[in-house]
Amino acid sequence: MTDPLVVPPPGAGPPLTMTAPSGVATPLAVEARGIVKRFPGVLANNDVDFDLRRGEVHALLGENGAGKSTLMNILAGLYRPDAGEIRVEGAAVAFGSPRDAIAAGLGMVHQHFTLVPSQTVTENILLGLDRPRFLLRERRSEAEVAALANRFGMRIDPTARIWQLSVGEQQRVEILKMLYRGARILIMDEPTAVLAPQEADDLFATLRTMTAEGRSVVFISHKLGEVLAIADRVTVMRRGEVTAAGLPTAGATKADLARLMVGRSVLESLDRSDVELGPVVLDVRAVSASNDRELPALRGVSLQVRAGEIVGIAAVAGNGQGELAEVITGLRACSGEILVGGEPVANRSAATALRQGVAHVPADRASVGSAPNLSLTDNLIMKRYREAPVARGWLVDDAAARTLADGLRETYRIAAPTVDTEVRLLSGGNLQRAILAREIETQPGLLVAVQPTRGLDVGAIESVHRLLLEMRSAGAAILLISEELEEILALADRVDVMYEGRIVGSMPVAEAEIGRIGLLMTGGDDDSGAREAGPTAVAQ
Repeated sequence: MTDPLVVPPPGAGPPLTMTAPSGVATPLAVEARGIVKRFPGVLANNDVDFDLRRGEVHALLGENGAGKSTLMNILAGLYRPDAGEIRVEGAAVAFGSPRDAIAAGLGMVHQHFTLVPSQTVTENILLGLDRPRFLLRERRSEAEVAALANRFGMRIDPTARIWQLSVGEQQRVEILKMLYRGARILIMDEPTAVLAPQEADDLFATLRTMTAEGRSVVFISHKLGEVLAIADRVTVMRRGEVTAAGLPTAGATKADLARLMVGRSVLESLDRSDVELGPVVLDVRAVSASNDRELPALRGVSLQVRAGEIVGIAAVAGNGQGELAEVITGLRACSGEILVGGEPVANRSAATALRQGVAHVPADRASVGSAPNLSLTDNLIMKRYREAPVARGWLVDDAAARTLADGLRETYRIAAPTVDTEVRLLSGGNLQRAILAREIETQPGLLVAVQPTRGLDVGAIESVHRLLLEMRSAGAAILLISEELEEILALADRVDVMYEGRIVGSMPVAEAEIGRIGLLMTGGDDDSGAREAGPTAVAQ
């Protein structure tokens, strides 16, 4: 028998009805009751309850600033709650550090890895442990790591150095670190954000093996399709409170979850009208460049983007896509030619690219995309302070600047107390909105957008996608660099796949297959013959 569970979303729309097992006897791995956590001026968790059953994957969803990361950081020992109780397998615990949490069998795999590149897999796994105390028996430890990896279906070479591994392999090392320390409960923060589709499938297989042995997983993700694929239950948070607790995912849809997260219906697909392509706006010809370690990052890259076209760059992190954005926007030296509107911009200043109508949404929004210690107003007028009405001769008209900033704050829903707030005090999602507002409002001929929706919730992502499609309809050329393959397939007209600094495949979205793209992203052969593409063969 089942009891109907009716959960009204906190906004408009009909209630979501699911069924929850009645009288479930599955023992709890983690139980948190009445968790309260305050920061200056912010109530991050307000009387939050959360439970994780043994042998399940429990997804935690919420908008930016909903409090889910705070809750998980409390469970992982990074924060101490101001009130509330935590029990691990029935025993009350009070963590003073992540070491205490790991000792209780609870470990967290963060989105940004904490590995030492110059050390081997085994050395990274042993780092920080009390054993071996004096002498490292390498072969014995490597055999233990190999056995543990094989047990959970993870392909890894214990003797390989971290810098030699792909992003997916590095994530396996992070998971092995926790399992080697005896973790029975694993918290995973956006675990598929930097993985190719095949690597995500491998991760899911590993998680299923873990839960089959009785281990439990908390899965934090913005990818609703993945949540439905891997999670047994889902908990949704909004504004520091739980609004849907432990709902079974069976029978739920992405639209259901999105509505619970943002309080309104969110479209699963956007209307991409046909746009007649204009002249070539961006023309990249045989460009090569080095990364910050003076190693080859781009190897003879050629591509084109036309007016009214979105070209998506699909690649696993670290394959040259970041350096490609930098050489186009004047932030990195290169060899080869780059033309924007027929004018050369390669090895020129960022100001040159700006004058040619290039807008840039960088991946590093804090250090590159903004001036953290300046106000929201100052950041929003950075590209317009020489123009009327903001400029008044050699001076900036403060009243006009504030009026402009207020308008953009309203239009782009930037959550800031005032336009005088320093942007370093904004959440990551709101800082991203501010950068997008500044760049889009200049009406550029070319937009280079790198991870434009990173850190945004589903409602904000929908808004950004609409803005990009509106720019496309207005005739702008857009180079979209994203690690979200679904985002590229939803927005782009053409997909170029990068691997180790080369364009290894190029295809119209209408002909794109996720399996083929994922294979190319991880260095597999493209049996269709689309390798070593030259200038993108844009549909005529």
